[in-house]
Amino acid sequence: MPVIDINLYKLFQQIIKRNLSSDAWDWLEKKINLVKTEERSMQLNLSFSQLSRLTGRNIVELNSNEVIEINLSMSGLELNNWTIDRLCRVWLLMQVPAGDKENYLKKINGLFATAEMNEQVALYSALPIYCYPEEWIARCEEGIRSNIGIVLEAIMYHNPYPAKFLSTPSWNQLVLKAFFTEKEVDKIYGLYERINPALSETLMDYIQERLAAHRTVAPEIYQLTQQMNPQI
Repeated sequence: MPVIDINLYKLFQQIIKRNLSSDAWDWLEKKINLVKTEERSMQLNLSFSQLSRLTGRNIVELNSNEVIEINLSMSGLELNNWTIDRLCRVWLLMQVPAGDKENYLKKINGLFATAEMNEQVALYSALPIYCYPEEWIARCEEGIRSNIGIVLEAIMYHNPYPAKFLSTPSWNQLVLKAFFTEKEVDKIYGLYERINPALSETLMDYIQERLAAHRTVAPEIYQLTQQMNPQI
């Protein structure tokens, strides 16, 4: 049976409990117990959508040990500038029973189908913690096509899932989208490890187009292309 990372689970629980009021924590615990035991998706959907009203949207406060422990549990994952509702939603998703694969996928996909913007951010942030990781590749690729900035950032920034599971064409699409939308590409986990000839060639064409139009070129593009073409 698929299992979640217990260390990460406990870390999230510790951080959430410290960042929530006692009333909000009590509410969240009750909802989690229902999510764990209910076969249908109703309780999960309701709790997921209602959550931010109880938790608020303050930025999560982390101590230095927690930052280190999170990275040790899952290399590449960082909670920099996460809001408390985002973290609570991801933790809620960790409670969904995964023994029945079909039901598990149905529940999570049901959330994707109806999610508003901030809910999408949490769902894409949770890509590294879902069970059956190969099942979420298409979802990740769909998210890369989004035009919502914070959704793209949830996939691109400090998220180890794309580097680990995307095919080379999909990975290249993510990197190119990051440059085209002027994202902070240095926050993409695995950026330099997954440089490849096709991406390098496309970026070199992009450089020429930018220079021809008398537009600036992000220095990270040169760094990437030089890794494949040291003579540049």
